[in-house]
Amino acid sequence: MDLHTTEWDVDGDGVATVRLHRPGRGNSWTGRMHTEYRWIFAQLEADPKVRVAVVTGTPPHFCVGADSGALEHNKQRGSYDTGLGEGVPQPGYGIRPEFDEDFVWQWGLRFPVIAAVNGACAGAAMALMAFCDLRFGAAEAKLTTAAPKLGLPAELGLSWVLPRLVGVTAAADILLSGRTFTAADAPTGLFNEVVPGSDLAGLVEERARWIATQIGPHAVTTTKRQLYSELLTTDPAASVARSRQLIDEAMGTDEFKEGVAAFAERRPPRF
Repeated sequence: MDLHTTEWDVDGDGVATVRLHRPGRGNSWTGRMHTEYRWIFAQLEADPKVRVAVVTGTPPHFCVGADSGALEHNKQRGSYDTGLGEGVPQPGYGIRPEFDEDFVWQWGLRFPVIAAVNGACAGAAMALMAFCDLRFGAAEAKLTTAAPKLGLPAELGLSWVLPRLVGVTAAADILLSGRTFTAADAPTGLFNEVVPGSDLAGLVEERARWIATQIGPHAVTTTKRQLYSELLTTDPAASVARSRQLIDEAMGTDEFKEGVAAFAERRPPRF
């Protein structure tokens, strides 16, 4: 696919970087960007060398939300248009039916997705970020759901995921007011860590490289499946029993043998 609104690369350690790339337009979200974003992650999911993906925007923005042209199109249409055509890639689909939607499919991927929110983040980008596994923010980055100021309800699952990240009270404030706030002022739980913008890239690279080189890929995938599947259950006993089964299976793998050997020999593992 010819990419016009995104960029991506994968380094030698298996760290992929995906950039929302519409410089001069605030990396605003379009149907074309939506399609390219899915296509890139389909390539990453198919590449066994990829261990973790970082999503960010071409500076100085992360993504300012829907492109004004797309909003005007939907106004004239009188209904919502995803901008996706037929046969669009479906990375992360098929793990659980509850994950087979935007941007929940990121939870179905076998590797972690890290959001590096390096600048303005609004609308659809808030949902993209919220359904990433880890989120790091530039302190000065401005965020807003934008939807209520456009006369719209909460979009793309934010009414489900935000209360689980920041609590109902803080989520109600964000969703009902549509107010703009900085990452530094974000409710606890929205970001794993917030740092000055100049330090963000280095922090995210460090965390991504650690996962890519020091953590077993099978263990990461299995743990990710546990984490999000068990968000949909309320039975701690079932969680314990399932973890026991998964640990039993993992102890028969070469990955476990290498992890134990590395621990005993006091060296980095070679997963």
